[in-house]
Amino acid sequence: MGSPFLETIAQSFLPVTASVIEIQPFGSGNINHTFLVSWQQNIKGLEHFILQKINTNVFPQPAAVMQNLRLYLDHVGDRLTQQPPDRRWELPQVLPTATGTDYLRTEDGEYWRSLSLIANARSIQAISKPQEAAELGYGLAMFHSLTMDLDPQRLLDSLPNFHITPIYLQKYDQVLNSLNHGTRDAAIEKEVNHCQQIISDRRELAFILENAKTQGKLPMRVIHGDPKVNNILFDRQTDQAVSMIDLDTVKAGLWHYDIGDCLRSGCNGLGEETKAWQDVSFDLDLCQGILQGYFPKMRSSLTATDCDYFCDYIYDAVRVITFELGLRFFTDYLAGNVYFHAQYPEHNLKRSLVQFQLLLSIESQVTSIKKIIADLQHTYSSLEYSHS
Repeated sequence: MGSPFLETIAQSFLPVTASVIEIQPFGSGNINHTFLVSWQQNIKGLEHFILQKINTNVFPQPAAVMQNLRLYLDHVGDRLTQQPPDRRWELPQVLPTATGTDYLRTEDGEYWRSLSLIANARSIQAISKPQEAAELGYGLAMFHSLTMDLDPQRLLDSLPNFHITPIYLQKYDQVLNSLNHGTRDAAIEKEVNHCQQIISDRRELAFILENAKTQGKLPMRVIHGDPKVNNILFDRQTDQAVSMIDLDTVKAGLWHYDIGDCLRSGCNGLGEETKAWQDVSFDLDLCQGILQGYFPKMRSSLTATDCDYFCDYIYDAVRVITFELGLRFFTDYLAGNVYFHAQYPEHNLKRSLVQFQLLLSIESQVTSIKKIIADLQHTYSSLEYSHS
């Protein structure tokens, strides 16, 4: 059972005659506080929902987050009703409070919301086989294809500068210049210097996708913003992707930040929380699996020109987003762990080392990665594209 405070919050989303039975921490997110609420009404069996406290340090406009979420769910819900998919695909639903609002604001200024639980589904922390990789790619393709006709300008910018890599580089420079350099353990100092060297040698990476956007090569569309492995849910029986969750970062952006992040997360078999960062590598088989799952679903949503530019920037995208996340983790470590939840002082330093080691592995396999992309582009070049 959770604390009396949590029980009171949970009860706000339930009928008066329902009772909270149990509240447990849920998931492994780095931003919001998430709980699984078990409840019961009369003699019916246990039911469940997700309860979340929105992190207002990260999302300073929680009402805008909820407005975007509602717009996305309504749009995609209509699409799924009008054109039912040929296999299971479900959306989490916003569960209103007893007074009919999408969220609860406490006297202390906390924002809480509840979401339906996708039944008979599980998340995984790391991909271990090509079939899982293909399903990960399919899940991202479902998200992109279902939002192709949603005008990104309708979405509020609830997280300004999110996935604008040059801004993260600028913030890193500001934090680095403001530091009072104290003494560190020698091993930690070596790791810090390693991260700084990686960043110094690759500063130009931050501008590749944004320059392509400015040049009109990559259009703004609706993005998920955080399509890592554990944000795709898999059916417990079929192991097929059935839902995409953690939708707070849905906004206007470049699809390449999504596909790059999907590859970054999915092709690191050790996961981004591993402490054995020296052993991290980019798995080519999983890369091919993700793209093979993504391309068939997306080919009819892209024009031929879209597909050419899309393929041209996939390799750059996975490098950029890996660099970006390593940069963000490292900057947060230097700033005192103010953004990402950290279990110990060097946690975000270790996370950054994982990403930078992954980046080195990606760069060492540039020829093979580009061949995978080129082969898939050739395979689907003769198939039907959108004429929009």
